[in-house]
Amino acid sequence: MNNKVLFTTSFILFILFQTNFCFCSAKSQPSAVRDIFGRKLRSGGIIGGIGYVILPAIIAGPDPAGGFLISNNTCPPQVIQDDDEFSHGMVVYFTPLDLKKGVIRTSSDVNIRFFGESNCSSSLVWKIQEKDALTGEYFVGVGGVLGHPGPQTVNSWFKIEEYKLAYKLRFCPSVCKTCKVICKDVGIVKDKNGKRRLALSDVPFEVIFHSPF
Repeated sequence: MNNKVLFTTSFILFILFQTNFCFCSAKSQPSAVRDIFGRKLRSGGIIGGIGYVILPAIIAGPDPAGGFLISNNTCPPQVIQDDDEFSHGMVVYFTPLDLKKGVIRTSSDVNIRFFGESNCSSSLVWKIQEKDALTGEYFVGVGGVLGHPGPQTVNSWFKIEEYKLAYKLRFCPSVCKTCKVICKDVGIVKDKNGKRRLALSDVPFEVIFHSPF
């Protein structure tokens, strides 16, 4: 069974699990984010935890692509989508605002951190970069701060929200009540070379989660 058939089958299972679980979710708190097998996403702490890969929910089409990784030709590094549709990309850890919470929940502030290394950044925590002078885009890069919610780290917090039959990533941090932030979805922007870069967008990018371990 090739990867495309595997992920198609897994996504169908994910939809079935979502249907089964949605009637019993607690109403007092946001629902748990689930992977393609219906398992709750668990948090990853400072030195490890359960890792996942973020994959496009729709893998078929005229212009397929794979998971997310760090660009090798930009400093500070940016988060890009692999051109290889069969690539899982790099493993990420999700760390919630409250470190005592073991489950990642929708519409809650989380840090996203790559597992690996970068040539020009000691931190692999995702962050929204400053507005790009040439394109006017707000790209997603690494170099953010893990934890320490507040004005100095506001660009390092994301949310996972339900979208269509899966999920989307969104930037709309709640960690600083006095900060003025841009609330937008995270989507894909192609540069002049055809490279797919993550950026704030009016067009959400539908994603699913899978544990490679």
